Parts: sequence; C-alpha cells; structure tokens
Amino acid sequence: MSGPKGETSGSKPAQYQVPVFVFPSRLDFYLEDQTTHKRILTLYNPYDMDVPFKVLCNNPKKYAVVEPEGQIVGQKCVDIVVRHVSVSPQNLQHPDKFRIQLYNPDHSELIGQTDVIATLHSGMPEDHPEHQTHNSHSLPHRASTARPSLTSLPAGPSSTGVDFFHSQTPPNQPNLIACLAGLVCIISLFLPTEGEPSETFKDYTWLHLTVNQKLVFAYVLGLVTMVILRTT
Repeated sequence: MSGPKGETSGSKPAQYQVPVFVFPSRLDFYLEDQTTHKRILTLYNPYDMDVPFKVLCNNPKKYAVVEPEGQIVGQKCVDIVVRHVSVSPQNLQHPDKFRIQLYNPDHSELIGQTDVIATLHSGMPEDHPEHQTHNSHSLPHRASTARPSLTSLPAGPSSTGVDFFHSQTPPNQPNLIACLAGLVCIISLFLPTEGEPSETFKDYTWLHLTVNQKLVFAYVLGLVTMVILRTT
C-alpha cells in the first residue's frame, strides 16, 4: 500500500466515469475491543464488465490490508480485510484515509475513486455485549431511585421491578427519514431510463434518469433497507 496522492492546489477535482460502491463508508476501531481491530470492506461491482481495483492508504504502517489490489468480476463483490496493527493510546482519534480506486479492464485509465475514513476510538462500541450488560445492570438502579413505587410491586418470577420496567419500554420504531429516503429511491427506480421511449413522461425529459443515477438510488435503497431492518 502507498499513500494517496493529493490533488494540486487550485485544480478542479477529477471527473470520474463511475461511482464506487463500498460498505461501510467508514472504519471504526476500538482500543479495548480486539474484535474490532479487524474490519471488512465490501466492494461492489454492479457493472457487466470486470473492474480492477486498488486500495491505497495515507498511513500504511498502521494497517495491514489483505490483497490491496485485485479485480472484481462483473455483478459481483469482494471483501477486503483491513487490520489495525498499531493499536495504542497514542493513535486515538487520529483519522486515516483509505482511497479505493477503480480502473478500466486494461488498467490504462482511472475510472472512479472514493475515500474511507478509519479512526481508532477509546473504550468499546455501544453495541458490545459487555457495554450492554453494564447498562442493563445500572438501569434498574436508576429506575428504582426515580420511581420508588416500582419496589412496592409484589415479588414473583415475572413481576420484579426489572421485568416491569422493561415491559414498559416501547419497541424501536423505524426511522422516519430512512423510510422517506427508501420511498424516494423506489419512486426513482420506477422512472424511465434515459434514452428509453415513454409516453407517460415524454413531456418531462428531466425525469428520465441515467443508468448511473439509478445504480446510486439502488445502492442507497439497500443501505436504507438495512437501517430499517435493524430498528424493527
């Protein structure tokens, strides 16, 4: 791996032919959780052609990337393993940049690129089991001091203060913004593609989307669907 080259000051940003579809859009490592010291980037190729790729990094000594160069078969995806090999308090909150570049099949031209930010955080992620266990033990204590009436409930296998408190917690609701974004993506995918005849939208040429625009809407729809499923 080598560092991504900076753009010349005052020059216009390069215009690339295709967007780069990668998930997740950022990498978060946590100092006290060793399971997060290895992350996976999934690089998608929604096109019919095979696309060569390359992964660059501005601080390659801190990371190990398995197969930073390769080729994605058309309509397939590849997983890129990224390991943080310099986990220490000195590197906390120092964001690094991974640059993913796509080339045309003969490697003669750069056709797309995107950046993924990697950051080492202190502690553990909020969804870590130990973090959730700590919160579940401390939560009833705060509830009993704020609501003394909970301690007066009759004792029983299913009527303790903890069970009562959790039974009153409303279920997670789907994110309204995510639902609206998904609806916009679905409507956009049903619009006519640029160059196709359409009697309904013949007077509204601005509603004819390009293939790349529809690919972006399809990718965003997939991300929004994951967000909605996690909250239900």
